[in-house]
Order: sequence, then C-alpha cells, then structure tokens
Amino acid sequence: MSSNENEGKLAESRLEEEIQRRREKLNELRKAGLDPFGGRYPVSASAAAIREKCDEISGEVVRVAGRLMAFRGHGKATFADLRDRSGKIQIHARLDVLGPDSYKKFTDLLDIGDIIGVEGTVFRTRMGEPTVEVREWTMLCKALRPLPEKWHGLTDVDLRYRQRYLDLIVNPEVRDTFIKRTKIVGFIRRFLDERGFLEVETPVLQTIAGGTTARPFVTHHNALDIDVYLRIALELHLKRLLVGGLERVYEIGRNFRNEGIDTRHNPEFTMLEAYQAYADYNDIMKLTEDMVAGCADEVLGTTKITYQGKSVDLTPPWKKIRVWEAIEMWTGIRPQDLRDDADAREVAKKLNLKMDKAVTKGNVINKILDEKVEPNLIEPVFLMDHPVEISPLAKRMTDDPSLTYRFEAFVAGNELANAFSELNDPDDQRQRFVEQARAKALGDEEAHPFDEDFLVALEHGMPPAGGLGIGIDRLTMLLTDSASIRDVILFPMMRPKG
Repeated sequence: MSSNENEGKLAESRLEEEIQRRREKLNELRKAGLDPFGGRYPVSASAAAIREKCDEISGEVVRVAGRLMAFRGHGKATFADLRDRSGKIQIHARLDVLGPDSYKKFTDLLDIGDIIGVEGTVFRTRMGEPTVEVREWTMLCKALRPLPEKWHGLTDVDLRYRQRYLDLIVNPEVRDTFIKRTKIVGFIRRFLDERGFLEVETPVLQTIAGGTTARPFVTHHNALDIDVYLRIALELHLKRLLVGGLERVYEIGRNFRNEGIDTRHNPEFTMLEAYQAYADYNDIMKLTEDMVAGCADEVLGTTKITYQGKSVDLTPPWKKIRVWEAIEMWTGIRPQDLRDDADAREVAKKLNLKMDKAVTKGNVINKILDEKVEPNLIEPVFLMDHPVEISPLAKRMTDDPSLTYRFEAFVAGNELANAFSELNDPDDQRQRFVEQARAKALGDEEAHPFDEDFLVALEHGMPPAGGLGIGIDRLTMLLTDSASIRDVILFPMMRPKG
C-alpha cells in the first residue's frame, strides 16, 4: 500500500472518530434538555454592524447568530469567533456571567462549525477588539461533520467546487464574490428598467435551439412525444416580442450549451439579452459601455480595475476597431486573401490553425479571431463589422453587403458582449438559414437550425432594432478578478466522482 493510500485511510479513520465524538455531544445536548437543531432566533445586529458601531453601541445588549469558527479557552473564560453573512465577531463567554452549568455546556458540548445564537453586551477588549459578552447562548444547529482540516483556508479546487457550501464557510473572499455577483445583476436590472426596458421571460424548452451557433442539449417530452432542446440563447423569442410591439425588452436567464468545459465555458451559464427597437449597433455600443462602467463604479467604487494582473480602465468611450483591420494587424491576412473556402484552407495552413470544425471561410475567420486577435484586446474595445458568414442574425452593411453591423466587446482579452443591428429582412434571413443548413450538412453541428416560425414572425414586420448579449458570468469574472468561470458560478458542472 502506498503512502498516499495510508494517509487516506488514516484521514478517513480520524474523520469517523470525529463524527462519532460529535454525535456523542449531540446526545449529551438532548440529555441536557437542549434542542441540537433549534428554531427561530430573532437577530438584532450583524457581525459587521457590531464591529462598525462598537464604540457607539458599547454596553448595549445585542442578539447575533452565526457559525463558530474558533475557540480560545482561558480557564474561566473562553473567547470564540462567530461568523455570519456579514463577517466575523468575537464573543466572550465567562463562568461568572453564564454560571457553572451553562458555561460547562458552552465549553464541553460546542464544536467549531456549530451554529449558535448569542445575546450579550457589546464592548471593546483591551486589545481593541469589538466583542460581545455572552449573557445567554442558544443552540441552533449541531454540526455533525467537521470543517476541512485546514478550515482557515480550503484550497483543494475540486473540493471547493463540489462542496461549495464549505468554500463559502471557510473562504470569506468567495462569499464576497457571490455577493458582488448579486449586486451586478441588481444594477443591470435597475439600469435597463430606468431606460424603459421591460424584463420578460421566454421558454427554456424549445422545439428549435436557435439564436446562436452552438450544440444544444436534447431531451424528450413524453406527453407530446417530441424531442425538445434546452435553449442555447434568448434571442429569437425576444425578437418575436419586438414584432409584437414590446419595443424595449430584456431577459436575464440561463442558457445551456452541450460543449466543452474550460476556464471560460460552463455547460449552463447566465446571459443578459436586451433589444431596443428603432436603434442600431451604435446605440447599443453606448448602452454597453455605460452599463459596464456604471456597474463597476457601483459595485467596486471605481472604473479602473485590475484583471489577472492587467490594468484596465472601463471609462467610456471605448476604442473601436474593425474586424478585418484587426485580422490584418495581427496576421497580415487581408479580405482578398480569404474570399472562399478554398482560400480558407490555404490561410489555415499558413497560420498553423488547428481546426476543430470544417475548414470553411467562416470557421477560419472565427479561429483567427479566437487565437490571433482576441488575446491582444486588453483595453476595452469594440471589435466591429463582422463578415456575414459568421453573423447569421445580423443586418448587412449598406455599403458592403459582405459585412454586418455587428460588434463584440472585449476586455482583458476576453469577450464580454456580442451585439448587432438586428436583421429584420425576412428574405435575407431565410437565405442565411439556408446557408447555415448547408454548413450543418457538411458536419458543423453548431450551425444555426432553420426556424420557419421565426421567419413567419419577421414577415409580419419587425422594427429596425439593436440587440445586445452580455455574459453575466464573464462580467462577474471581470469585476471580481476571477480567473475561471467556475469561480463565479455557485455550483459549476463537475464530472461525478468515481
């Protein structure tokens, strides 16, 4: 048996012993007439409020509840750390205040990880630490399993993602990340509501997975006896609402794509999509930079941030660069070098592109952008005017029909937003769907499906509009300096153990 196996078995044995010890304390609590899993406990102050207002409320009685994170015994007095959602507060239990019986139960029957309620007076210790002097304590939940051995710093990434509750307990910065995520979503809602947008909900289960190019998850609806898909985008149903006269709409919702997992991709993720009638992609650029900068200012108090060591200023206006200008700048490839699929094969070979899809003009352009251009886009920038081959839902440019009124926003080398002047010509849209169907026939599983119902909607007339998609997870990564999308999703997709 290897040393690692020995260590594993020893750790399991210690864990079993610790669980048994805690269960014995559970029984002792019950024998003492204490409910180990107590009920309602009205709280009058948070840990953060007590710390912040310590001198102001010194001598006042407060009620605070939370999880015990440390014990420091000193004979007839014990200090402990209690942590609630807002942070940590020190509590002080004394024999002469609690009395022998209550103090013995406090020191003998409580463990790190237990959840208790405390009523007591606020004071500051001689060392200057805000503290609550315990007059009464209440058992609220006995923890039957211990926190990780190194509870003060859970670092096992796999364990952190699989057991996020432990991550939240022992790593305060993780809790702060998800509090910021909530604030980000709240700001976006207020920002759009104030500009006359209406928040709506659209179907998650769809008979056609459209709105972007991606491989969907498929499931079966038993009552209707049909296959349906988890949505890959919010777009096409929101555009139907523009047809219906809801001129400014948005949705913050979950999308699902049956694709790989890496630091920027999770099979389920959260998107904001917003559509504004009688606008174009220039209006949406302004909306995007104002929203992102305003969000940073509200959540972080500044528009100047650092992401993974890169300093970035989100203050508008952001830079603009056209797609072909960027491709030529970083590869030397010009439009005339990439006119069709035959050219695409030559360019892919010249640039040593490792293609994981059919070597078509559109796929090669996407690969060049992904590998050669986007990593260089550090300062906030709008990458504009994408070729029509990679933009099946965007309006063609009037002066150059080979391009579309589309932009992607990049910050610190990562895509943050995708937007366009929406295609509202049903005949052009039909032809784009036909071309996508051709790509699917060539083996591109992510090509956009043909959606006749959407075409019928367009034939009833959709006003000119600008549309925007922003990845909430990507935005949260940016504003919390998180390297992986798994760090900003509470329960990321994981391969089952074993």
